[in-house]
Amino acid sequence: MGNRTSREVEVVTGKDRQKQLAREHYERQLRARTEREQKSRRTAIIGTTAAVVVVIGGVVAATTLLGSDDGDAKASASASASASASSQPLANDPKPYDPAKGTCGYVADEGSGQVKNVGMPPEKVSTAPATMTIKTNLGDIVARLDSEKAPCTVNSFKFLASKDYFDETKCHRMGTDFPILQCGDPLAKADGKNPTDGQGGPGYRFANENLAGAKYTRGVLAMANSGPNTNGSQFFIVFGDTGLTPDYTPFGTVTKGLEIVDKVAKKGVIASAGGDGTGAPKQPVVIKDVTITSKS
Repeated sequence: MGNRTSREVEVVTGKDRQKQLAREHYERQLRARTEREQKSRRTAIIGTTAAVVVVIGGVVAATTLLGSDDGDAKASASASASASASSQPLANDPKPYDPAKGTCGYVADEGSGQVKNVGMPPEKVSTAPATMTIKTNLGDIVARLDSEKAPCTVNSFKFLASKDYFDETKCHRMGTDFPILQCGDPLAKADGKNPTDGQGGPGYRFANENLAGAKYTRGVLAMANSGPNTNGSQFFIVFGDTGLTPDYTPFGTVTKGLEIVDKVAKKGVIASAGGDGTGAPKQPVVIKDVTITSKS
């Protein structure tokens, strides 16, 4: 996550103070992680010029956005985004939406670590209104998707849903003082013990979208990431005030079922090793199926 813009120091108490400390903790960890990843990429580039065959993207298995549980890198991903908008972009960045052609760019993400490979989305996209239904073990969560402002993101979700990518996956990360529920890691165990939770993805990435003036308020759906233009399959549902900076692609709004997330939050979380107040939800949330319908 990037540094917060001009913001006066306030004297806060109770839960407000906890939220402030949690955000500051995430930001410190994310900055440290970003520096480590950039250093690793620089090393990879040097190795390549010395005729050593190196896959640049594979140097670091990046933990996605809000969540993982082994040490600083994964705790940082837990509740805020995994890197700042001011971070240096990756080599071979995916192309953003081209309105003239109606296409989006998706590129292989060799360094994504835990991969469930179902192929690559089609480049041709639709900006028609769409509705996503996430069927969980606790009930349905329905969201209106913003295909016009985040066409590449919505297209990716349509593709993954058509491949049953999300079926039987577990939401692995939740915060209470930091009110997000993170899902979309296809290999997460969400038991508070698995060190690779938060590292899973589809093996491709795409560009950030819809960041201008982005707010992460109750009901917003947004993409998890590990830096600029590293979107994959992990996403988060906001059920309170996060105070996040506009570094994560918002692509929809929950219109039904947000009370399910509220009830899960009340059950608490399995505290992560990072001590940041986030972790796997004690009440398991299992995605049984994702369907997306569009109006032509």
